[in-house]
Amino acid sequence: MKAKGPIRVLVIDDSALVRRAISEALSQDPDIEVVGVASDPYVAREQILKLNPDVLTLDLEMPRMDGLTFLKILQEHHPLPVVVVSALTPKGSTLALAALEAGAVDVIQKPDGTQSVASVARRLTTQIKAAARARMRSPTLDASPVATLPAGLSISSRRVIVIGASTGGVEALRFLLPRLPDGLPPIVVVQHIPAHFSKTMAAHLDALTPYRVREAAGGEELKPGSCLIAPGDSHVLLVGRGAGYSLRVTQSPPVNHCRPSVDVLFRSAAEQAGAHAIGVVLTGMGSDGARGLQLLRVAGARTLAEAEESCVVFGMPQAAIRLGAAEQVVPLQQMPAAILDAVKKGST
Repeated sequence: MKAKGPIRVLVIDDSALVRRAISEALSQDPDIEVVGVASDPYVAREQILKLNPDVLTLDLEMPRMDGLTFLKILQEHHPLPVVVVSALTPKGSTLALAALEAGAVDVIQKPDGTQSVASVARRLTTQIKAAARARMRSPTLDASPVATLPAGLSISSRRVIVIGASTGGVEALRFLLPRLPDGLPPIVVVQHIPAHFSKTMAAHLDALTPYRVREAAGGEELKPGSCLIAPGDSHVLLVGRGAGYSLRVTQSPPVNHCRPSVDVLFRSAAEQAGAHAIGVVLTGMGSDGARGLQLLRVAGARTLAEAEESCVVFGMPQAAIRLGAAEQVVPLQQMPAAILDAVKKGST
């Protein structure tokens, strides 16, 4: 955990323009102090030793040594919280996923003309503060077996699993989803994530799971044995459709400063699915999802929150727990079994 005083940040990017823009944006916040900048990992190494920063921002595509290689070396020899700030092209998104796997706390998209510098600066400031508080997670969680569905279990078409996560959530999902069996009710995930990154993340998770994982599309019918990821920068809501549901994708205003918002999904699940839903809040900064999980519990849904011991940032689960919204609080390693147990209890 960070000591008292401003969060000391080192900005690493080969572009002088980007270094200046990030530094100026972060310097507007009195809780953040940019103590230095570096044009490549070799300069960064010297600056880290000299300046002792609390958090790094890191571009991934740089000369002399790429950011991903530097991150792996850093986390092995001098672990520090790192927020990746990079272009999330298809290639950049793949590198960003690898960076999260290597220990980066979160990923921010560089301004690319589709979003304002101010909006990027707000998200970056938030993530710098989250990174300063983050628990450094080992790149590999303890192994746990894939949960199995009991033979002959009958699952109602009204059942649905909704999951929300933020900081640390990509890696939590990379652990959780492959350990859930095929044949479960449809899963819908809101992960606070930049636009253009969700499609790459969904494709990566799809390769790891025994069921289909893909980026959600508007009007899509929810089917058992599938998982839909909210598109970056879009809300998703459940809509009743016959005996089941479809998804609505919208660009309505951010909720809790977030789009996609966990609360938006959870509130729609409380309204449309009620007691047939299972709500899960994983690691993340802030309180998005807490009110929605509370609505789910009041509606009779099964509700779960990740325990502090396994969270990268305990903010979102903690907010839900304080509201009394979580029926169970379990560490990530036990979450697959807890979700399966909730499915079985709701199917009897």
